[in-house]
Amino acid sequence: MGTIILGTGSCLPSRVMSNVELESIVDTSDEWIRTRTGIENRRIGGTGEKTYQLAASAARNALEMAQVDAEEIKLLVVGTVSSHMLMPSCACYVQNEIGAASAFAYDLNAACCGFLYGLDAGDRYVRTDTQSKVLIIGAETLSSRVNWQDRNTCILFGDGAGAAVLGHSDNSERKIIGTNHRSDGGLWDLLYMHNAPSQNPDLLVEDNPGAHIIMEGREIFKHAVKAMEEAIFGLFKKTGLSIDDVDVMIPHQANFRILNKLLERLEIPREKVVLNVMHYGNTSAASIPLGYWDNRGKFEPGTSRIEIDVAFGAGFASGAILRRVG
Repeated sequence: MGTIILGTGSCLPSRVMSNVELESIVDTSDEWIRTRTGIENRRIGGTGEKTYQLAASAARNALEMAQVDAEEIKLLVVGTVSSHMLMPSCACYVQNEIGAASAFAYDLNAACCGFLYGLDAGDRYVRTDTQSKVLIIGAETLSSRVNWQDRNTCILFGDGAGAAVLGHSDNSERKIIGTNHRSDGGLWDLLYMHNAPSQNPDLLVEDNPGAHIIMEGREIFKHAVKAMEEAIFGLFKKTGLSIDDVDVMIPHQANFRILNKLLERLEIPREKVVLNVMHYGNTSAASIPLGYWDNRGKFEPGTSRIEIDVAFGAGFASGAILRRVG
């Protein structure tokens, strides 16, 4: 018995921004971006594609796959750092958009780990109320939160949303097996974003350049690989499993350099790993659920397999989840 994913969904903005298009915006080149990040394209939100609108579309897709009505949802969590408003939450907007009148809703700010941390919260909720259905969403419009003159960040990020419906299953084979999460607030200055300037002059943050992403790329690389590796092996220690037991890995899609180094450290075959950063860029909290969507249909129905999801993000946050699916 345990918590399972009943259905998944995704939504991507219609506009595709290529590396070539970026060449006209910032001092960069298609070759420079490809060789350093592996990214070729990213999606950029437009009219009618605010964060909550992308999230709501992904949620509808997930509900349809799960054959669950929105009114059955009891908890709705959106992992995001780029809601179009500070309050009310993006989750409350989504609740209204999809008609999840019975749900309580809130946002979860854990940057790129937002969806994974949301899965953890949803799993614990379902285990305390086995009749409930939970909707977890990762959604970002990071195009609204980058400095388009900073080539170190604007080339990396994209917009999108992914969702998963959780419920209880009596099938002991299919369930979330375990989680392993960690945060290190001492590394906050590696990746951060200011709020809007304070209206209270005594609380103004000095040298606030604006509400956009600031990143120390070289330090992020070093800590990101280590954090994900420790999250995975810590989870194996908890569950008694190993990398040899894993059939599929869905990592946070940051860039190819980080992903390739992680695969090398884990000694996991590339064919077991879902990679889509080349198409979407880094979509933060939406990254892993978009991986779910891209991985759908890759196995015969009823095929039992073990999947591991792993992420890192600002905070410095990291985590991993093991699931038996099929």
